[in-house]
Amino acid sequence: MSTRTVEIGSSVGLHARPAALFVQAVNEAGIPITICKPGGNPIPANSMLGVMALGAKHGETVELASDADGADAALDALVELLKRDLDAE
Repeated sequence: MSTRTVEIGSSVGLHARPAALFVQAVNEAGIPITICKPGGNPIPANSMLGVMALGAKHGETVELASDADGADAALDALVELLKRDLDAE
């Protein structure tokens, strides 16, 4: 199982536009990926409602995980996406 922990860079957290861009990137990765707050229950990262329901705010950390082939590269790309302030772009 590959995992990554990342601090949310978007000023509004994972809400609306940043969440949509993240879910789109997860779907483009084409592998099952989960997301959760540390110690929380993992949810499918391709679920827009699930990602928004996390309530991950700016500066909070989330954990991404996958055990699929190609997971390392996909998770690395998603970490780089989440580090950015997607609202400012």
